[in-house]
Amino acid sequence: MLWVANGACKVVHTILLLMSALLRTTVTHSIGHPYSLFLRSAVAQSTRAPNRYVAFAYHRAQFHTGTVSQNSLIRTQKDGTSAGSEGPHPEDLASSKTGVMEDTEKTTAVPPAVHGDWVLFHPVYTPEELRAVEVLHRQPQTFSDRIAANLVKLCRWGFDFASGYKHKPLPPNSTSMSLEELRRGGYVLTEQAWLMRILFLETIAGVPGMVAAMLRHLTSLRSMRRDSGWIHTLLEDAENERMHLMTFMALKKPSIWFRAMVLGAQGVFSNLFFFSYLISPKTCHRFVGYLEEEAVLTYTRCIQEMEAGHLPEWTNVPAPEIAKDYWRLPDGAKLLDVLYAVRSDESTHRFINHSLANLNPKTDVNPFALREPDMHVKGKKLGFERSEAEEYVAESHKLLHQAKADESHLK
Repeated sequence: MLWVANGACKVVHTILLLMSALLRTTVTHSIGHPYSLFLRSAVAQSTRAPNRYVAFAYHRAQFHTGTVSQNSLIRTQKDGTSAGSEGPHPEDLASSKTGVMEDTEKTTAVPPAVHGDWVLFHPVYTPEELRAVEVLHRQPQTFSDRIAANLVKLCRWGFDFASGYKHKPLPPNSTSMSLEELRRGGYVLTEQAWLMRILFLETIAGVPGMVAAMLRHLTSLRSMRRDSGWIHTLLEDAENERMHLMTFMALKKPSIWFRAMVLGAQGVFSNLFFFSYLISPKTCHRFVGYLEEEAVLTYTRCIQEMEAGHLPEWTNVPAPEIAKDYWRLPDGAKLLDVLYAVRSDESTHRFINHSLANLNPKTDVNPFALREPDMHVKGKKLGFERSEAEEYVAESHKLLHQAKADESHLK
């Protein structure tokens, strides 16, 4: 027995030595590989320079973009080709000529806060776009639309009741009332109340995009064909909402009781949305579209109160560094600029989800897989109808083919 145990120990020891040598070899090769250097350099970049990785992803997208037959909105079922990934914001292309592998040989270390390189596409707005957003409402047209709209109203009422929020119109003599009197009368919220409301809403708003993307991802794996570009846009929406939360978290760290409330709400909502999306994706996208209408309304009211001087503690608060980095805000940006940017994002989600709700989720190509309209469209329109989406897809492919032709001529 001792002889057997001794032999087994020697075998185990030999295996461990081989695994250790293999691990050291793998790590050594990985550290010396240029792509690992590129990734580590990307993590360590702390300047708000244009994103080189996005430019790299843009060139990769050209290889992942299929051609839709006759530029149709409906993907072809023969080869499963469909629209591919999206490109970067124009500002992120500024330094693309310097090369993707620039500065990869510098010694790097993970900084306390990561800046500069965001994995997914995100919008950067001009000052005119930030103020182009309008508060809009889409009238329900079908039975599923009415279900979605009423569910959003129910959720809004429940949250307002639980948080004690009452948006009462200002009285005629509001100009002669002090800020304290307006707050006691329930006409305006305090900075603390606004922040808690925003933090809670953003923890929930990031759920639908991730759940929908996961379900479509699993469907794509089961059916063994491409997704027609929906997954990318849904993941972008989820990350964008999460970045809103990270931005406002820079202003205040929630208490453990607040986190417990978020945990419960997120668990319930995630599961309900999961099963609902299995039953009717169109209704779920319409629900999110109506939810984003409420988000645009909420941020618009917050902006109005801030500009009216009802939130004095926020007047001179500088924009968090994460917000300056994410939205490419100027160095002197204030919290008000952040609110405008977040509202524009919510308007984008409103436009995209109402558009996706008008499509056939099983056959139609995502019209935003290659590009998105600017805020002068997304901020003033509730979404593309199916025919408009088809025209937009055709125009996108025309522009893509033209760009490829121009590139070939230059060569």
